Amino acid sequence: MKIVVFVKVTPDTAATVKVDESGKVTWGDAPLVLNPWDEYAVEAALQTKEAHGGSVTVVSMGDESALEAIRRALAMGCNDAIRIEDPALAEDDSLSTAKVLAAAVNKIGDVDMVFFGRQAIDGDTGLTPPQTARLLGWPYIGLVSAFREIDPDGKKLTAERTIEEGRQVLSTQLPAVVSVAKDFGEPRYPSFMGIRKAARAKVPVWSLADLGIEAPAVKVRLPELMNPPKREVQCEFIEGDTPEEIAEKLADKILAEKVL
Repeated sequence: MKIVVFVKVTPDTAATVKVDESGKVTWGDAPLVLNPWDEYAVEAALQTKEAHGGSVTVVSMGDESALEAIRRALAMGCNDAIRIEDPALAEDDSLSTAKVLAAAVNKIGDVDMVFFGRQAIDGDTGLTPPQTARLLGWPYIGLVSAFREIDPDGKKLTAERTIEEGRQVLSTQLPAVVSVAKDFGEPRYPSFMGIRKAARAKVPVWSLADLGIEAPAVKVRLPELMNPPKREVQCEFIEGDTPEEIAEKLADKILAEKVL
């Protein structure tokens, strides 16, 4: 099977976003890491390769900081990598990103499955995976927690997906796009040899010209950003001799504060 997994570099989950004096969003000195949700996608892609053979290509869009995510995925076991960078991609939205990623899949060619994490922890929209599938004209299964069957010869995929009510089983044809949920299983740790191999790997860079597409027409610009005002919070404990007395005092307090 020929598998592509898309990853993104994001600030560490412990980072706190702020707005500096110039109005720019900053994550401070937080280190950049492989988007945690994408680790599950890489694990799912590698398990699929191990079960059915083939190769996994990791692709990331961004400047050289994206190499942090790429090398992590390579160290986990991906076979090769591609980085997409172009000045025209600054301030793009999720749909513009999806157009670039779909073009990358078409350029790679003969891809059987495309894997995404469920969302990125910085944008948190979760829109890029289904938008990429739509542009490719491929079926999409989101929030995959397990694969029941992958039949490369019969071009069939059956997967379980996580929903609020439990698990849902869906079947579709390959090629397909999937996003992977945390329920899939813990991502593996990179091996020592994998880390050394990833550090030496040559990662080609594709531009929009290489992909044969034009610059996105839609740009996202924020005219003004500011930190939210600090809120003064006071905690009050309501006491009473009986639960009924406490409930009555609480009700009076709620009505007095005009909460209801």
